[in-house]
Amino acid sequence: MDIQPFMSDDYDQMIALWERAGLPFEKDGRDSRKSIERQMFDDHIAIITLKEQGKLIGVIIATYDGRKGWINRLAVDPDFRGRRLAARLIEAAEEKLTQMGANVIGGLIDDNNFPSMAAVKYCGYEGWDHLVYFRKKLK
Repeated sequence: MDIQPFMSDDYDQMIALWERAGLPFEKDGRDSRKSIERQMFDDHIAIITLKEQGKLIGVIIATYDGRKGWINRLAVDPDFRGRRLAARLIEAAEEKLTQMGANVIGGLIDDNNFPSMAAVKYCGYEGWDHLVYFRKKLK
């Protein structure tokens, strides 16, 4: 299994992986092909894949906002779970975020995404139950 940077040709496999993993996504918004391809060239974003024999079985998006690193869109193919592959992706994201300048890394996880919660806890992250997430879509 190989950790590799995301390539444009990975897009369809990534969307299919997100669907298999049960991750919500905005195919017409921030997760559109055009948006993801733009993100590939942003120095504050690293899209990292995990492949086995060319098949995309894991992905994570790491972003740095200048203050904090963020783990986003962590997904491992359900058929490959239980092998600490999410931890490998998290570690790769941590390495990239450290290179970008982050010394604190956070992640927002849906409250029913138990595999991702288990993976970040395994990697030493602590939960903050007292936070409430707000967002506003501008488009």
